Amino acid sequence: MVDGYYIGQMSGTSLDGIDTAIIEIQNGRCTLIEKHSFKWPQDIEQRLRNLIEQGNSLDEMLQLDQLCAQYFSQAALECLKKTQLHPVDVKAIGCHGQTIRHSPNSDPAYSLQIGNANRIAEITGITTISDFRSRDIAAGGQGAPLAPAFHAAVFRHSEKRRVVLNIGGIANITILTDEELKGYDTGPGNRLLDDWIRRCKNLPYDKNGAFAASGKTNSFLLSNLLNDPYFQLAAPKSTGSDYFNLNWLQQHLNNFSDEAEENIQATLALLTAISIGDQIKQAVKHCDEVLVCGGGVHNTFLMKLIEQQLPNSIITSTETFGIHPDWVEAMAFAWLAQQTLSGLPGNAAKVTGAKGTRICGAIFQN
Repeated sequence: MVDGYYIGQMSGTSLDGIDTAIIEIQNGRCTLIEKHSFKWPQDIEQRLRNLIEQGNSLDEMLQLDQLCAQYFSQAALECLKKTQLHPVDVKAIGCHGQTIRHSPNSDPAYSLQIGNANRIAEITGITTISDFRSRDIAAGGQGAPLAPAFHAAVFRHSEKRRVVLNIGGIANITILTDEELKGYDTGPGNRLLDDWIRRCKNLPYDKNGAFAASGKTNSFLLSNLLNDPYFQLAAPKSTGSDYFNLNWLQQHLNNFSDEAEENIQATLALLTAISIGDQIKQAVKHCDEVLVCGGGVHNTFLMKLIEQQLPNSIITSTETFGIHPDWVEAMAFAWLAQQTLSGLPGNAAKVTGAKGTRICGAIFQN
């Protein structure tokens, strides 16, 4: 194992910015040293949204690949400045990049994240590891989720049947029981909620779920949304915001043009809660604890809805177990970088459906 300091970076499907975490790994133990939030410049965020939802041109994607790398680099260096560390002290950056397309079930399958690692390594002076999904996909896997191996390393309990629930733009679960490690994307997390309130109120997100709480669920719309084939797919499975987005939602809203905006927000919140709750109940019997991370943990209304779906489980933040919920995913990619440098697997084959474990990530040596 290559112990030392690592930087992990994650920009998720919510497109709310870059999360950067510096961790120290010693003898298998991960300690969070520093963290930093970097918000995408408004024009870059909009260009990323357009690229994800509309496709745009190849030139636009290649330009954003380089521009995003500059911002990933800036975020990493800003995080380092908060510490006494220097680039030479860091073994590697594990950068997930920004997902533009995720199509693991097409033929051939693919997943694309931008944020050019050559440029990140050049700007920061730190060995950079990226493109974590492609090797798993080449081995027949979904390429996602990748965090479950890290979740198992830090949250598994010998006596408790736990689920780690990450609510980013897309929600995913990791099942930590005595059986084999499992995990997959359940469907929408925050992305539809964020997109809808942005359209209606020009707000980046629904603070505490207040807008959703002010509305009433439309049961017919909810049933329509839940009929999407993705929810019936068996695991392993994964999805992304190139699937669950405003275009997807609008197709379902064509028959509900008179519905109040707050009622649609309330319905979307319950969609997230039910799709999460149903998948957890199917995946593990008698779940003792659900450890929640990601931005959704701050949506108090959504959390109440999830608690209602899982009345026999303790629902709590990962902070209860030593890791702040906002930094779990960034820490996971720092940990994955160490796995890559150590020549150890980064995927969990039973999670992704790959033919076996693989060393994941391409190394751009400094």
